[in-house]
Amino acid sequence: MSENIYSQRKMRNESLKKNDFLEFLKKEAVLIIALSLAVISCFIARPKLSYIDFKVLILLFNLMIVVEAFKELKILDSIAIGLLKKCSSYKAISTALVFITFLAAMVVTNDVALLTFVPLTIVIARKANIDVLKIVIFQTLGANLGSSFTPMGNPQNLFIYSYFKLNPLDFFIITGPVLLLSVLFLLFLISRDKKANLSIELEDVKVGNKNHICIFSALFLIILLSVFHLVDYKLTLIITIVTMLFLNKSLFSKVDFSLLLTFIGFFIFVGNISTLDSVKLFMENILGSGKSTFIASLLSSQVISNVPATMLLSGFTTHVKELLLGVNIGGMGTLIASLASVISYKIYSSEFEVDNNRYLKMFTYYNLVGLLIMTTIVYFIL
Repeated sequence: MSENIYSQRKMRNESLKKNDFLEFLKKEAVLIIALSLAVISCFIARPKLSYIDFKVLILLFNLMIVVEAFKELKILDSIAIGLLKKCSSYKAISTALVFITFLAAMVVTNDVALLTFVPLTIVIARKANIDVLKIVIFQTLGANLGSSFTPMGNPQNLFIYSYFKLNPLDFFIITGPVLLLSVLFLLFLISRDKKANLSIELEDVKVGNKNHICIFSALFLIILLSVFHLVDYKLTLIITIVTMLFLNKSLFSKVDFSLLLTFIGFFIFVGNISTLDSVKLFMENILGSGKSTFIASLLSSQVISNVPATMLLSGFTTHVKELLLGVNIGGMGTLIASLASVISYKIYSSEFEVDNNRYLKMFTYYNLVGLLIMTTIVYFIL
């Protein structure tokens, strides 16, 4: 009898370990691919430390730390609740939720904007008994489009901004027209929604320590100045680490180190294969013009998502504008075109599992419409 119990426990433990491993593979698929490519490429060419862009890694680390602090202090939640209390209709709530996600993504990245506001949207849905599927999809579009405007809005922008040593004005001249198109597109989608009146009772969100809010806000300003080359990024790293050590050491454990390792993996892989003349010549031929770079970055984003696409293509093209536009517009389309889209899908599907297929169909429809409109305008006009 005891042997049977032991055997059952052993099988159960093995099953749990297997499930955990499969879950890890699904969650960190991009990291595993990046590190695998890096290791394989090391058999082809000798890796160099110079391949790794430490500036990008440090800027990302600094931004991730301070954004985690803002999440913990519930600053964004408080602002959102204050705004939503003034809304009295479905359309007003939809507009507020979509555009607060859109604006927040410019500053705290598309991932964080969705992690913050999609759960809030679902809470509101339950209180008001409304179907928020379309709102969550529009929020996802808003996060991806809004984040395309600033260097710190998403990882691919920060990489392109740093790698090609762009100045802020040049960057915003490229992304400004996309911002305008994005606003018009989102307003058009929302305008077609119903106008039903709603009455929702929302509780105020208690923000964290006000002194900490002031300090982290000042730190965020310093980090932004380092992004725009006005403060040395190495000094900013020291200031960030010291601030965390004194105020909240636990924030270090919340940094997305898998993203940083993914970047390192792609840095090594691209650096290694760039030494091969045949690969370099092939890639440079494919990316020989601005339009071909735009199309290549847009299409590759649909298959491997826009962050890896950026890192793979950047070493073989000088067409910065087209690369930047391609990977950001390419964030629309498939669910994996931007990994931020997977975040909102997982949050929504965990709450409304029966709606999975409906979500995917509607998500794909609106994303393909946005992708077609934006691609046409940018390719033929901009």
